[in-house]
Amino acid sequence: MLSYQHAYHAGNFADVHKHLILFAVIDHLLRKESSVTYMDTHAGRGLYPLAAEETSRLQEYREGVARLWQARERLELERDPLLGDWLAALGEVQSLAGGLDHYPGSPWWLSARLRAQDRLMLFELHPGEHGHLARQALPDNVQRIHGDGLQGLVKGLPVPSPRLCVLVDPSYERKAEYAEVAEAVCQAMRKARHAVVLVWYPLLPAGRHRDLLEGLRDGGVRKIWRSELRLREPQEGERGMVGSGLLVINPPWGLDERLEAAMAKVLPLLGEASRHSGDWWVGE
Repeated sequence: MLSYQHAYHAGNFADVHKHLILFAVIDHLLRKESSVTYMDTHAGRGLYPLAAEETSRLQEYREGVARLWQARERLELERDPLLGDWLAALGEVQSLAGGLDHYPGSPWWLSARLRAQDRLMLFELHPGEHGHLARQALPDNVQRIHGDGLQGLVKGLPVPSPRLCVLVDPSYERKAEYAEVAEAVCQAMRKARHAVVLVWYPLLPAGRHRDLLEGLRDGGVRKIWRSELRLREPQEGERGMVGSGLLVINPPWGLDERLEAAMAKVLPLLGEASRHSGDWWVGE
């Protein structure tokens, strides 16, 4: 099934959650000179004009990144390093000074900070999305691959660089994807135990992400930090996404504290019912 297109949801609260953590992880990796290979298993388009037909249809960015953008002057005064740097980077892709007209996807967040010694592998299976990605201007050390990212991750290991960072961000259109992601990540960790792996998942009333967590536990993956952002508690009969979850395997030291400080400033912008939790997940 290849119907999902992230353009309809670009810049929503889940993107803010996911990309703040990704930004913080990259920042930590850049503190050392040794090269890094980055892999993005479900890359999407790379850059999303907010006025595009798909993005403007649902306008989910208005309840996500737009709220942070509108409050950026106050957030800058509060001097949270992670949020301040993230908002400054976001400003680099806007075509009008002071305006918000584009939201960058993970290929941009990853490629914008590549050094000459690093490389980035972007996997995208959807032909239309890969076509958009192919037209994006990206550095020469970025490889765009039209193919299955989970298979590409496992087959592409080990990598020649001393360090590896992987983002796994599927649509989870099929229930089986949760178990498939867990299996692929477990295989990858057996080949590259040092890898920093980020796995995003939606928080749904049905709690389907438990299959992912149980699969990682059963596969022997242990050092996992879990971050969950909930907009609200689900209503009876509700089926849509009520929150965003992200697992970080082998998380950089201090990541939890940096994100907690940033989320304390983000939560009031997302609504009174929003909550964030971060903990070490060791099996439930």
